[in-house]
Amino acid sequence: MRFILLSIAAMLFAGLASAQSFGSMNEAEKADFGAAVRAYLLENPEVIMEAVAVLEQRQAAQEASSDQELIAQFSDQLFNDGYSHIAGNPDGTLLMVEFMDYKCGYCKRAHPDILTLIENNPDIRLVLKEFPILGQESTLASRAAIAVLINDGDDTYEAFADALMRENGPLTEISLPLIAERIGADSAKMMETIPSPLITQMIQSNRALAQQMAITGTPSFVVNNQMLRGYLPLAQMQQVIDQARDAQN
Repeated sequence: MRFILLSIAAMLFAGLASAQSFGSMNEAEKADFGAAVRAYLLENPEVIMEAVAVLEQRQAAQEASSDQELIAQFSDQLFNDGYSHIAGNPDGTLLMVEFMDYKCGYCKRAHPDILTLIENNPDIRLVLKEFPILGQESTLASRAAIAVLINDGDDTYEAFADALMRENGPLTEISLPLIAERIGADSAKMMETIPSPLITQMIQSNRALAQQMAITGTPSFVVNNQMLRGYLPLAQMQQVIDQARDAQN
């Protein structure tokens, strides 16, 4: 908050001083000018709120520009890493990426919305990035999901990932095989594959990419050239999809 107020003060001061050279003032003139600025703000506090709005708009624009540069720089790792599961339409023209964690409450909340988006928008190509950041259960669940993907293929992985997102209990070496059996995966082979160095490499690559993209939480999404950090309700997600589609047409 202090930083925001200082930034606003600097903006207002620069604007009020633009008509004259502040550097050419003597100390008395500078003091008078500062007092005049203070008096003006006290008499017109609504100016501060207007400045807040301008500052927020500038910061949002700067962040969006930075995100677009990052997405362009790491496009191959985001959209074509060669190992992440692709949901929706593999040939879809609307590119979407989700960084997810099976222990994340907001990921669980977003999950049915994402399924609805895919169903209602057949041009979505969704890359699912395993990004466990919430402890040992998160990492174990992601390792299990990737093991199912390696051993049983895409359809079984989708069923397993769906079951993990809907599971509200612990995700452990006891519960994960039971979940795998319930959806028809080879639970014994899954447990054998979980320690694989290949899986370690996949997760490390996703974490390194997230760090480069300044992604620190889940869920985080990329939609074409736009970054979305955090959960958005279905209606807002659909609006983002529609805007992205319009922009590319």
